[in-house]
Amino acid sequence: MKVTNLLAAFTLIIMVLASCTKVPNTGKMDFADQTDSVSYALGYLQAANLKKQFDRWPLEVDSVAMRDFAKVMAKQEINKANLEHLKGMFNDISEDAFMRGFLNEFVYNKNPYFTEMTADVYLRKVMEEIRKVKDAERAEKAAANLTEGQKFLEENGKRPEVKTTESGLQYEVLEEGNGTVATTSDRVKCQYHGTLLDGTVFDSSVERKDTAQFAVTGVIKGWTEALQLMPEGSKWRLYIPADLAYGERGSGAKIGPNATLIFDLDLIEVVKKK
Repeated sequence: MKVTNLLAAFTLIIMVLASCTKVPNTGKMDFADQTDSVSYALGYLQAANLKKQFDRWPLEVDSVAMRDFAKVMAKQEINKANLEHLKGMFNDISEDAFMRGFLNEFVYNKNPYFTEMTADVYLRKVMEEIRKVKDAERAEKAAANLTEGQKFLEENGKRPEVKTTESGLQYEVLEEGNGTVATTSDRVKCQYHGTLLDGTVFDSSVERKDTAQFAVTGVIKGWTEALQLMPEGSKWRLYIPADLAYGERGSGAKIGPNATLIFDLDLIEVVKKK
């Protein structure tokens, strides 16, 4: 593609996108807090990396076109998906500060607050501080969940309809089947409904109106044990302590560290290995 065609393509992109977005003017940035400084540093590094790519392109762009193009690129860099990712890393992001950092480096290159090295070092330091806080919060949550789970299981195990195995797994027979009992070499077809102790649903094939098929040994320990006890056609309610579920690591956004889980498990079919 010729240089003139590239410039025409860039101009079209700029006209379409810039008409839909209002980009803050760049200028002196007074950092009000850590969120501002982190956001500015991220914008600066994004622009610095992009400029390196432009240096390899065989074309010249005048300052006005470059500035407009930079605004479009900056807006794309802080799109919703990227913004949510950055917020997950740094707790919060100021879009205005990010844009200023990006534009100041990409277009104006005046009085930079950072170099690539100092921005990188600063962001790593902030990430380490955030990690320590999150680790402490997670450890506190894990201890609280473990205590809550142990207390619940102790009381739950006193109910006559609840049976407790040697491992600590508890189950309650809702419907007793009379079919085949699975072994570790089998797969099972089932429906399930999983909740936390407070009733929060974290996963449910019942709500999806679907069935699921698993290897007996391809699930959490509490399931693996229960599936080798319940006959095909049974429906049990499982009360699974943390060490037989996801332990200290938890799973996803809803299952926290050391969470005790409750499953209604309907064993529809044992699929024997051929």
